Amino acid sequence: MSRLAPAPDALIGRRFDVAVSKMLGVSRSKAAELIDTGQARVLGRAIAKSGILQAGETVEFDLVEERKEPEPIANDMAVVYEDDDVVVVDKPVGVAAHASVGWTGPTVLGSLRDRGVHITSYGAAGREGIVSRLDVGTSGLMLVCKSDLAYVEMRRQFAEHEVVKTYHALVQGSLKQDKATIEAPIGRAKVSDFRFCVTPAGKPAVTHWDVMERFGSEATLVSVNLETGRTHQIRVHFSSIGHPLAGDHMYGANPVLAAELGLDRQWLHAMQLEFRHPRTRIWTTVTSHYPADLAHALGVMRTRHAEDAARASAAGDAD
Repeated sequence: MSRLAPAPDALIGRRFDVAVSKMLGVSRSKAAELIDTGQARVLGRAIAKSGILQAGETVEFDLVEERKEPEPIANDMAVVYEDDDVVVVDKPVGVAAHASVGWTGPTVLGSLRDRGVHITSYGAAGREGIVSRLDVGTSGLMLVCKSDLAYVEMRRQFAEHEVVKTYHALVQGSLKQDKATIEAPIGRAKVSDFRFCVTPAGKPAVTHWDVMERFGSEATLVSVNLETGRTHQIRVHFSSIGHPLAGDHMYGANPVLAAELGLDRQWLHAMQLEFRHPRTRIWTTVTSHYPADLAHALGVMRTRHAEDAARASAAGDAD
């Protein structure tokens, strides 16, 4: 794309890279790159990026169109429920809810649109139809709105905590109680923009859990329900009480145990979703099953503890 533009009065006397940045609405580093590659120049004289733009000069832009690589598609993402208003997918690990800066992998929205699924235009740009998200490293059920009516109603249901989302998590160690609630505010950690922590300055967060299965002192399988939906809430809350999720290195998981279980991510899965249908008002329940990596890890854990129990029994018989 080639075009000429007179130097704007407001940019006379400014550095050329600053002027190009303002004229094109790009970052200064991007403007410098355009100047260095000859895509932005002043007619009639050579000018460096640090050169000063003069009155009466004309800037020539000869921009090379950047080719965007097509977004990868999650072909293995199953649709477990769909009608004219909503679609519920079983999101695999490694798939983001929507596109974001720096993310080059597949997304739920992109993969649905690639299949021809209509998504409402309601919602923030690039996040249309999304009323609740799952982390890239968390698998399981995620609801996306197809109709405008569904977006408005489901957003309300999530905001008012009427939707019941049940997760299963394998946490390290033996939880002392069979059921309990963790109520502690969550905010960004000062050490990293990507980590969160329990902090008095955070937003209120409430996590309810029930023990499903125990594996001695090594691990506990729990069913989890959230009253709130803070980023990394389950991971942060269990880590804060000394029981990080198996495989969750960001929040203190034992790397040796993760390797023994074959885990490359946190053992966490959105197992069940219950909501009132936005149009029919019928209470709707959608369920999932464990993906292969989590099922394998749980199988390894069950086998090793069954063997421990058998050895203990044999030793008791010998006595």
